[in-house]
Amino acid sequence: MEQSGYEVRIADDLKGKGLFATKYYKEGDVIFEENPLVSCQFAWNQEYKYLVCDFCFKPLETAEENVRRLTNNKTFMLPYPECCETDKASITECEACGTKFCSSNCLNEAFTRYHQSLCLQTKDINDFHPLVQLKETWKQMHYPPETATIMLITRMVAMINQATDKQAIISAFSQFCNKTVNEAQEITHNLLGDKFIGQIDVLRQLVCKAVDTHLVPEWFTEEGFKDLMALIGTNGQGIGSSPLSKWTKNIQALELPRNEREHIDAIIDKIYDDIEEVAGTFLNNEGSGLYSLQSCINHSCFPNAIVEFPHGNSRLAVKAIQDMHPGQEICISYLDECYTSRSRHSRQKILKSQYLFICQCDKCLLEADDSDVTSISSEDRSDPDSEDYYD
Repeated sequence: MEQSGYEVRIADDLKGKGLFATKYYKEGDVIFEENPLVSCQFAWNQEYKYLVCDFCFKPLETAEENVRRLTNNKTFMLPYPECCETDKASITECEACGTKFCSSNCLNEAFTRYHQSLCLQTKDINDFHPLVQLKETWKQMHYPPETATIMLITRMVAMINQATDKQAIISAFSQFCNKTVNEAQEITHNLLGDKFIGQIDVLRQLVCKAVDTHLVPEWFTEEGFKDLMALIGTNGQGIGSSPLSKWTKNIQALELPRNEREHIDAIIDKIYDDIEEVAGTFLNNEGSGLYSLQSCINHSCFPNAIVEFPHGNSRLAVKAIQDMHPGQEICISYLDECYTSRSRHSRQKILKSQYLFICQCDKCLLEADDSDVTSISSEDRSDPDSEDYYD
């Protein structure tokens, strides 16, 4: 598949397909942008009152409201409120269930694609509704930080049920890798590990109660559902949006006198210090999505591209962070930025459990003789192999 400036083709026997540059890119160039095929907010993120458009992931609270909530300071006044992009006047909701959207366009898109099938038809909390039971069950199995959400699967099924061309949607989802194990390396996906064996079938049965699955019965056999869980776990791209980060970016672009700039920078530093003290590291609206083109990009611990969300919603951009030449493979890091500087052993633990491969990138090969000592504590909740990662 060839596009303007890049093409998808086989990288090698181990990695399978990859994305390759077909023209020169300089550092900072945007290689492409892409909307998700499907996306969903994490269940616990939603529980903690992070407010986003149910369709496009745009924040629904202002930067000032965001700061007040995350610092627990109800009287905080944010300077330069015009730098906040949240348009409260355009926010609307589903009349039947109260699900909120940033605009009528997003409400209509959601209703057309999936919401008609998933609408609870009531604004009152209904603990007995199958969708509510499914979400609550997932939350009790997977505490923060979440790396996936079962609700993404219900949205996938709803999209198929509502699609005019149902086979086209099924085919679009079938392109994603859904391996549950790497038999050669004897690796099992962490969502299917020993800890969750007794829970997988509970989730499968609850999904079947929550949505009409008759169009994809193969997804909901015992093995088919494991493949489906591996699909969202392996291919899900984390999505983040924040009214505060957009306000910060916009205010940094203002031309201000030096003393005013120093004053604003001090305010920003104080805001983030206060947020860390009250809310910890959970700053953003967080969720997961499936992206057709982005999912073709392979991992490297020394990447030449990064994924960003420059528009403050779920539309991603892949940007070059090194100069690239035609024929060069475009690689991103599947790990958070803080992990790439950690030991080879630590990086590979996470890559094996979440993505089912042993990394053979240039950085890992260069460090092949390093001792197998983790650079993160076994008690670190950010390590999916730690004892309490999903506790």
